Amino acid sequence: MPFRSRPPATPPEQPAASRRLSLHRPAAPALPPDRPVPPSPAASPGARREAAPPPRVQRVAPPVAVSAPAGTRLNKRLAELGLCSRREADDWIAHGWVYVNGKVAEMGVKVTPQDKVTVERAAQRQQANQVTIVLHKPMGYVSGQAEDGHTPAVALINPRTHWREDPSGLRFTPPHLRGLAPAGRLDIDSVGLLVLTQDGRVARQLIGEDSLIDKEYLVRVVYEGPDARRTGERAAPLQEIDERDPVRTNVQAVFPPALLERLRHGLSLDGQPLKPAKVDWQNPEQLRFVLTEGKKRQIRRMCEQVGLKVVGLKRIRIGRVTLGNLPVGQWRYLGANERF
Repeated sequence: MPFRSRPPATPPEQPAASRRLSLHRPAAPALPPDRPVPPSPAASPGARREAAPPPRVQRVAPPVAVSAPAGTRLNKRLAELGLCSRREADDWIAHGWVYVNGKVAEMGVKVTPQDKVTVERAAQRQQANQVTIVLHKPMGYVSGQAEDGHTPAVALINPRTHWREDPSGLRFTPPHLRGLAPAGRLDIDSVGLLVLTQDGRVARQLIGEDSLIDKEYLVRVVYEGPDARRTGERAAPLQEIDERDPVRTNVQAVFPPALLERLRHGLSLDGQPLKPAKVDWQNPEQLRFVLTEGKKRQIRRMCEQVGLKVVGLKRIRIGRVTLGNLPVGQWRYLGANERF
């Protein structure tokens, strides 16, 4: 009876996650020269069974090609393209609205520049219905989640506090609260412009790592001198502040110009040099800060380094959107033609 070679064993199926990650899996590489060459089919059946390595060793690609494939996570790629935020991308993927090379994408998949990524129009329609809100935050409210018994600013978004002079023409509906989150923060005792949005593109534009949007603040200060003692304790609550407040103390007259230059450029926080800032006197006791970054309590900590104590802080502008005449504690919709 003629000898028939046994067909090669079927390699074990890779886990589903591995198949998703390797969108273009390369063919198994040739065996290196120093690895023993498997016997030819002409050898006896017994010898072949003894010498042949397990099928998994022969057929499976090196671990690096399976467990650590090259590429970028799909949600990050969609965010980099400016289509949405990462969180919003995850929602689109969960709805089955994103395709990679014509196939419905699964959560966690990675893509390369050669992969074709498409998004269904349903995602675009959902995005078109998302709203962005401009709020004049009063003192006593936290920007994000409720903490230490303090009310979050989103609690102010209701029909009663909607500014009657809102030029957008939009009417409040409960779905406008779904997924509404602050794009940036103001401390509990800081006041002024706070943006809340459902749109991940807006959030990325304002607080993303590569954001270049500048923010403008009015800051009332008291000069305590460069040798003022710092205890590290939380400062006393700030005062209400407004551009039209009467001047009580001429801080500008006693504050050294050289220290004003340091505020503009030359300070560091947390071991990192700060980006240049625009800092000028608004009036003899108020400074106007324009920043392109937003470290925690940045303005107060900057002022402390030059002997100034902040006693009032108000944000009046983010990019091209200003607080304007919006009353304290009221809000309006970002208009269709408004851009940050």
